[in-house]
Amino acid sequence: MLHQHGCKHESLHCYQLLVQAARWFRGLKGERRDSNLLDQGRRAAESAVLNLAEGSYRIGKDRVYHLRVAQGSAAEAVAVLDLLTVPDAAETQGTLRRAVAMMEGLR
Repeated sequence: MLHQHGCKHESLHCYQLLVQAARWFRGLKGERRDSNLLDQGRRAAESAVLNLAEGSYRIGKDRVYHLRVAQGSAAEAVAVLDLLTVPDAAETQGTLRRAVAMMEGLR
């Protein structure tokens, strides 16, 4: 079933929060010594977005698997921000945590 935007995952608030966080990560610039962590955080945030989108079209155990991966990736991005000192990290961590909690209800 298509939704207002064409894809059902796009209407999920948690999807929108994950996209916001992933875009924030993409814009981060940090110290050279932090480049690996920044890359890991970016990849984790992007993985959360992509797995939520894919999982929203799966059923049964496959759906649960993708949603768990999305939650784990979002949690990983939160942990990366625990290790970095960057502006607005706490706000983005809050955004990611809200998305993780929302995904719990999708399983």
